[in-house]
Amino acid sequence: MKRLTAITRPFTAVAGVPAPPAKAALNYLAVCVVVIAVVWASLAAAGISLNFDFVAQYRVRIWDGFCMTVGISAASLVLSLVLGVLVAAGQGVRFLPLRYLCDFYVKIIRGTPLIVQVYFFYYIIGTAWGIDNRVLAGIIILSLFSGAYIAEIVRGSLLSLDAGQLEAARAVGFTRAQTLRYVIAPQLVARTLPALTGQVASIIKDSSLLSVIAVIELTQTIREITATNYNFFGGFLLLGALYLVLTLPIMAVSRHFEKRLSYACLLYTSPSPRDA
Repeated sequence: MKRLTAITRPFTAVAGVPAPPAKAALNYLAVCVVVIAVVWASLAAAGISLNFDFVAQYRVRIWDGFCMTVGISAASLVLSLVLGVLVAAGQGVRFLPLRYLCDFYVKIIRGTPLIVQVYFFYYIIGTAWGIDNRVLAGIIILSLFSGAYIAEIVRGSLLSLDAGQLEAARAVGFTRAQTLRYVIAPQLVARTLPALTGQVASIIKDSSLLSVIAVIELTQTIREITATNYNFFGGFLLLGALYLVLTLPIMAVSRHFEKRLSYACLLYTSPSPRDA
């Protein structure tokens, strides 16, 4: 039993407690090795050989598609954040038509597939309103789609705030601006950041569906290249790796700020000695 414990010790940690950096790196490396071995064995069993020679030939087109994906995702993120906050605020107003309009928008967008929205907004709404620029149409579509999810994230975070803190802020003479800055905003950021990070990653991945309206982003670029050289496995493995290049750093940055902001949130939510 002691020998078994000694063997497994590098691969175990207390539940809920971060592992030491060296142990975490070792285990991540072990997981990566296992995953790569399984993928490689599967490719070998299927008789598939990978060839990435096309990358040098099409590097300019791949880079252009990569930049287009980054640009579309960044623009959509900014617009969807603004739209999501406005819709979340609109769901709590006293004016019922505006409240129900925001609620209807959220339900329709969240209840239908994105690809249906892409076709509908581009070929019907876009045609009716003269939106011929496919990139602009793609940004609008992604912003409308992601804005509905961000609205629910923000609304849920606002509802989770303790009303007693707002009353305490008013009792000590805080203005609305001071309450928003010192009480609501720190907790709202800490509570919404993990979900917003997932939404940012979703925007990047969802931009691939814009290829159905011929937006030359990363996915459409790889599709055009593989249609020429028939190297589908190499092309789409490269595509997946490039999407990971975009999404993994976002998750790492979010995890860093989440740890820093969680302490500030704890200060607001923990009872004071006077309350004990």
